[in-house]
Amino acid sequence: MKFIHLGDLHLGKLVNEFNMIDDQRYLLNQILSMIEEQNIGGALLAGDIYDKSIPSEEAVDLFDYFLNELSARQVKTFVISGNHDSDERLNFGSRLFKNSNVFISSKYNGSLFKQPLEDEFGKLNVYLMPFIKASTVKQFYSDEKIESYDDAVRLVLNKADVDFSQRNIIVAHQFVQGKSCEIEYGGSENIATQNVGTIEIIGADCFDGFDYVALGHIHSPQKIEKETVRYSGSLLKYSLSEVNNIKSAPIITLNEKGDTRVELIELKPVRDMRHIKGELKQLLKAENIVSPDDYIYATLTDKDPEPEAVNTIRAYYKNLMRLEYDNYRYKEAGNIDVDAISQSKTFDELVCDFYKNRLGSDISDEELKIMMNVAREAGVIE
Repeated sequence: MKFIHLGDLHLGKLVNEFNMIDDQRYLLNQILSMIEEQNIGGALLAGDIYDKSIPSEEAVDLFDYFLNELSARQVKTFVISGNHDSDERLNFGSRLFKNSNVFISSKYNGSLFKQPLEDEFGKLNVYLMPFIKASTVKQFYSDEKIESYDDAVRLVLNKADVDFSQRNIIVAHQFVQGKSCEIEYGGSENIATQNVGTIEIIGADCFDGFDYVALGHIHSPQKIEKETVRYSGSLLKYSLSEVNNIKSAPIITLNEKGDTRVELIELKPVRDMRHIKGELKQLLKAENIVSPDDYIYATLTDKDPEPEAVNTIRAYYKNLMRLEYDNYRYKEAGNIDVDAISQSKTFDELVCDFYKNRLGSDISDEELKIMMNVAREAGVIE
């Protein structure tokens, strides 16, 4: 049987105030075509379906459309919640969805969700492990020693009593790391890890015995020690740190026990996300303008900020997401005594300086007025 592994859709996500919903719809339709071409019978959706716990109406509509299209193609679809999802909202209608071969596990209830399947090679089980915390598992096993996420996951798996003589897939949304490799982060998840230390890290060996481990949570696509333990990565590039990622969809073919094959098929977005760096005039030479519809992060190395740099670049790249400077003055700014500056300049002067430093153009009177009103409401100035 063939499965497609997807994760971290983040439907409804805004990136630097750009709504990604049309880009997401484009790729989901691409995936539906892929499913038909590859004769795929199952879809594994490894969490963070939505970008927010209260998703937008258009995000819910898009996911509803995707599920209906999968069901119409008789694809058995398995969905878990991620840390961005609302358990209750994602679980809505799950009992009814089962009749359409859509299986959802959005909240751990004391036992691991299991859905038995069968194909020409015999029995095949799909286990669903929604995003869990140690505190969640403690509610059901108060007598057990659970001090970390790793302890919690191992206990959940032990209680599931998995028959490893059969073929088994598990879908999970956690930080999973092997002993011989470091996770390649891409997006905001690296910040979360730095904040919590190692308490969220799950050892990859706890999934030993599973024929395929479909992971979500990390946005950079990658295997964890072996081909069959894998992060699919996010649907799209959602941050500057992902611009060098090649997004793909793992296609998993399960033959007889012990014969699991993984093929990565590249996802091709309607527009890419790129980072361009250099002096403004050089970047905007005709021969250097490539794919003008792409999402662009621009770093200018000009000695002095260029007036109206944002508008100038947007005349060539309408989807400019962010502009920053990387030059001697910019680097020196990191060593400036901020307290001394704040004492010698008024608040509106500081705002004007910051705006020009970051965006390369002067702030308008209307924008400055808005900033001053916000500062008064926040009690920063009188």
